[in-house]
Amino acid sequence: MEHETTLIVTIVMSLVLAFSFGFVATWLKLPPLVGYLVAGIAVGPYTPGFVVDAGLASQLSEIGVILLMFGVGLHFSATDLLTVKWVAIPGAIVQITVVTTIGVLVATSWGWSFGTALVLGLCMSVASTVVLLKALDERNLVNSANGRIAIGWLIVEDLVMVLVLVLLPALAGMLGGKTAQANGMLDGNLALSILFTLGKVGAFGAIVFLFGPRLVPWLLGRAARTGSHELFTLSVLAVALGIAFAASKVFDVSFALGAFCAGVVLSKSDFSHRAAEESLPLQNAFAVLFFVSVGMLFDPSILIREPLHVLAVLGVILIGKSVTAFSLALILGMPAGSALTIAAGLAQIGEFSFILAGLGMTLGLLPSEGKDLILAGALLSITLNALAFTAVKPLTLWFSTKFPLTARGEPARRERLASLQKKLSAASKQAQPVNLSLQPGEMMNKFPVFASLNPIQRAELLALFKPRSAAPGERVIRAGDVANEMFFISSGAVEVSVGSQTIHLGPGDFFGEMALLSGGRRSADVTAIDYCLFLTLDVKDFRDFIGRHPELKTTLDEVARQRAEMNKRETEQNA
Repeated sequence: MEHETTLIVTIVMSLVLAFSFGFVATWLKLPPLVGYLVAGIAVGPYTPGFVVDAGLASQLSEIGVILLMFGVGLHFSATDLLTVKWVAIPGAIVQITVVTTIGVLVATSWGWSFGTALVLGLCMSVASTVVLLKALDERNLVNSANGRIAIGWLIVEDLVMVLVLVLLPALAGMLGGKTAQANGMLDGNLALSILFTLGKVGAFGAIVFLFGPRLVPWLLGRAARTGSHELFTLSVLAVALGIAFAASKVFDVSFALGAFCAGVVLSKSDFSHRAAEESLPLQNAFAVLFFVSVGMLFDPSILIREPLHVLAVLGVILIGKSVTAFSLALILGMPAGSALTIAAGLAQIGEFSFILAGLGMTLGLLPSEGKDLILAGALLSITLNALAFTAVKPLTLWFSTKFPLTARGEPARRERLASLQKKLSAASKQAQPVNLSLQPGEMMNKFPVFASLNPIQRAELLALFKPRSAAPGERVIRAGDVANEMFFISSGAVEVSVGSQTIHLGPGDFFGEMALLSGGRRSADVTAIDYCLFLTLDVKDFRDFIGRHPELKTTLDEVARQRAEMNKRETEQNA
């Protein structure tokens, strides 16, 4: 019976230990990711005690990679990136180039081949999105100009790494790994192999981005309108895993790239926020399994066998990356404090480094020692990342004191940063939902049913309104429920189901008034079919206001009569 419970044991032990060590890491003021990696080490083959099935853990981690990359694509914002492009794009590309070069020089000095050194250098050049966002969030910097630049910088790094994941198999033979033919590509001409790879990626991208924006929102919309949270969650997972699987099997594209493209396609739809919300628990759970499986691959003895190599890798990550990022940010016009904040955020490595290291091992480009060095560098750099942020303020003061000539340009740099902050704030306001706060004069335009009220009465009614929102697929009213409020649609659309009949209502319409007027229970199901903003009126406030203004009751009765007649006509037509 033992073999039948291997999967359960692997999942249970991984999650329980990840929780335990993650909790301890948080208590020690460290990112939980450190605890997840340590949990993997604890159940891995290189430490004594219980060992989980590494093969099963690896397969579970593939799902974690897919969902991680899906999340990266889902949160990809071209608008935010373009706003900070003058720093993020050149900064990230040059930093990757410089740090990779440093890594190649260090590794070749150990006698490693160029191909192996290149993979190691690339692994050290990209930071962890998870760690950066957590660090910025803890310091309330996510929405600041510094935070947006760091995030944009990391987005560019991620995009470059996606391209590396695509091209590395085609270049593996030339770099000393498995030949192109062994990787399932054309043998012979390198340029032809690269073109063939890019052609498959291009074909996959064309299909996804031509048909995806039409098919994916339609599919999620159909699932949302069922009112079932389970079906909507399944539809999101089906899109992410299905596109990733198809990318791998049909186009020979990596799971990671397929999942990233699925996330980008979905990010353009009206369901992106709910998709992110629904998929987040599973994404977090499988991401934890991914980090645990990565920790299982780590051989702690590398710290004793090759301490100088570990220190060299850590030096490239903490010093090489930080100095490079700081210098580039200064050159590109950032104040010293901002440049140091960006440098601190990038002074670590994480999930993309693990994915790239795994691919390097699969292609025969990275030995197990290289994998251990990357894991050691990740563990140590993530652990020390909090100290890097702590050093920002004293280093800013020291820099302004020791380099007065550079400090003279600080006012202009700060002015440029302030201008960027204004642009980001303006863009954020434009992206926010419709303001629920109406003026009395806007009441008639927004809700024509209140045309009979004078400005004073409208202001009185507005004071009674309470805002509420609903996501697509959310059941706003359920037949048989006790009536406790009336809804006015400010934006979005709902579907009212009475028996076998359905009615669509949009901005300016209202619903839920019949049960309030009659005192009975709800007679219809109302489901949001778009992101909705409502103004609601409580039953007591509604009855009090109707009692003071009987002319409004007459108007509501007339609208209800018209709606009843429309329902009757539709019933007769469908009979």
